[in-house]
Amino acid sequence: MRDFTENHQAHADSKLTSRLMKYLVPYLGKFLLSFGMMFVTTFTNIILPLATGWSIDYMVRTDVTFDQKLLVLFIGAGIGLLIMMSSVAIGFFQQVILQQIGQDVTHVMRKEVFAHINKLSIGQINQLPVGKLVTRATNDPGNISDMFTNTIVNLLRNVLMLVLVGVILFVIHWQMALITLITFPLIIVSSMLFRKYSRNAYRNVRNNVSEMNGFLSENLSGIKITQIFNQEDKKINEFKKINRNLRKSYMTEINIFGLYRPFIWFLAMVSTLLSIYFGVDAVFKNTLSIGLFVSFYIYIGQFFEPIQQISEQFNSLQNGFSSAEKIFDVLDTKPDIEDDPDAIELDEFKGQIEFKDVWFQYIPDEWVLKGVSFKVMPDETVAFVGATGSGKTTILQLIVRNYDIQKGQILIDGIDIRHIKRSSLRSFVGQMLQDVFLFSGTIRDNITLHDETITDEDIYKASDYVGLDYVLKKLPEGLDHVVRERGNNFSSGERQLISFARAVVYKPRLMILDEATANIDSETESIIQESLNKMMNISTMLIVAHRLSTVQHSDKIIVMSKGEIKESGTHQELLKQKGLYFNLYQLQYDKQEGEMNA
Repeated sequence: MRDFTENHQAHADSKLTSRLMKYLVPYLGKFLLSFGMMFVTTFTNIILPLATGWSIDYMVRTDVTFDQKLLVLFIGAGIGLLIMMSSVAIGFFQQVILQQIGQDVTHVMRKEVFAHINKLSIGQINQLPVGKLVTRATNDPGNISDMFTNTIVNLLRNVLMLVLVGVILFVIHWQMALITLITFPLIIVSSMLFRKYSRNAYRNVRNNVSEMNGFLSENLSGIKITQIFNQEDKKINEFKKINRNLRKSYMTEINIFGLYRPFIWFLAMVSTLLSIYFGVDAVFKNTLSIGLFVSFYIYIGQFFEPIQQISEQFNSLQNGFSSAEKIFDVLDTKPDIEDDPDAIELDEFKGQIEFKDVWFQYIPDEWVLKGVSFKVMPDETVAFVGATGSGKTTILQLIVRNYDIQKGQILIDGIDIRHIKRSSLRSFVGQMLQDVFLFSGTIRDNITLHDETITDEDIYKASDYVGLDYVLKKLPEGLDHVVRERGNNFSSGERQLISFARAVVYKPRLMILDEATANIDSETESIIQESLNKMMNISTMLIVAHRLSTVQHSDKIIVMSKGEIKESGTHQELLKQKGLYFNLYQLQYDKQEGEMNA
């Protein structure tokens, strides 16, 4: 079982490496150049100790004059200084190239992750905590960039140093080299154990970081509700638990690393002391010169230093692989809703909508819509009313393909919407929702959504049309007025007017309103209602509303209950039937009467 797990992990690492390398293909030339520079700097680091030893041996020779020694010393020092300066310069340019590659890869990867997240359906995004998605698009690509820019090249450099220095040690004195390597089997075993346990530790850290980001994102957004219901202590305790788990995972990682590196250092010191002991003995027996003994001592440090650095690079490597796993999990998540290969672009949008025996469920075997059929003619205004959970909003979500139906058919101008490109379909649709979302920026940015084809004249026309000019006149900056996060410096009504202008400025052929007037004051509602009356004459309109007073003038009212259509007709026709709509109307009328008399 253990062998299977290790083989499976090795196979997974191989696949991860293969996928990661694809991001380096556009920069292969630069990457190979950096490798060439790495070989040069490695060579200079290796040659200097040997040159030092030869210089010492030359200086202790008795058959050479003092002037000759001094000349050689100056020449050697000059050459050594030149080599060191060249190595530093090459190393600098190597790091610049690697950092450029790393930042380019990070840029590409973040763009790819964000673009893929935008392709996921609303249902899929609702299942993924926002904080985790933020981590996937920010922290994780940064970790992979660090792996490309530092870990891989330095890991190969240290492996190369390890091999070359090991060969040189055997060339200088093979008996001492064997003594030096006496601890090497222990180093290999401890490194294998470290690799195994550090991988799990890093994975736990990444999971806990994602969980904390998700918790913070959700609770900072909902902090108002937390304070209203006096839940601060509960949320603080929940955060303490998540924070404690994160700290515990970090401590596990630190302890693993804290055990590994000192153990490697201890083995290095044992090898160094043994080589010094036997090296001094070799010098006294004239089997090793003083200079080469010094070189051997320096090379011992150069031999064990890469091993210690490799341990750190293992950490970065595990971190990079863990981040890669998370990113590829997102990229491998196939969107629930995709355009058919033969999907078409709409040349025009007349606005005829037809549901044919539509069945839909969010959760298996829990049908939200059951055999729903209706038809909306171009430029017709149709309202959907009914109790909460009856399926009204779901119908609107299906029309713009936020979700796909399980059975039945939805037609736009006689074409199945699955045969229409989603971007083309949505370009003809304007939506006003109950929960208005405004982005940080200006009012202009929120209306145009940075579409440069929309002029200020278009914005002012839309603003006048929906009544937003009433708000703009109060603001000295007008369209340049700053919108803070989520538009919290505007009232609910003002936010709704901005969203209405945003919908109208794109000149939609189908207008969807989902409880658009539910949370606004009566003054703003009257402004929006006046604008809606204008819209009824220029486009198809679908309305979901609990306030029946806002839908009385609709061409058709469809009454929903438990996912089925119970009644359909005009306001007066439905009242005459004295059915479900009549009861809803009576309840609201009685409630309004009670409020007026109170």
